[in-house]
Amino acid sequence: MVFIFYYTFDLSYLKMSKKEPFIINRIKSIGFAFKGALLLLKNEASIQVQASISILVTFAGFYFEISAMEWMIQLLVIAIVMSAEALNSAIEEIADFIHPEYHNRIGYIKDVAAGAVFFAGIVAIIIAGIIYIPKF
Repeated sequence: MVFIFYYTFDLSYLKMSKKEPFIINRIKSIGFAFKGALLLLKNEASIQVQASISILVTFAGFYFEISAMEWMIQLLVIAIVMSAEALNSAIEEIADFIHPEYHNRIGYIKDVAAGAVFFAGIVAIIIAGIIYIPKF
């Protein structure tokens, strides 16, 4: 089991303002994105599992000395799966906020979002097989 240690950062003071220069607003945007990533890692079990798997296959990449092209593909797939999982979590949170009680349409929306993660995960497993099975 991989334990993810985190620090809680208070970024509430980072309010976007149109009066500030473009670069300052971009730096603040990075802060918001970083906070979102930390919240995902802290609160979402599915992201924690995906992060653990990502660390495992990264170590496997170093151990098996995969090629530069294989690294690019592996990192791209990791990013796609993690992004799909993050979007799925966001969709579920929005759906629960809008309609806290069970509703068929909300259930459908959540299932479709989870299906997108499933597709990404299946493709990731296939690509991992293509990269690593020949190494054995």
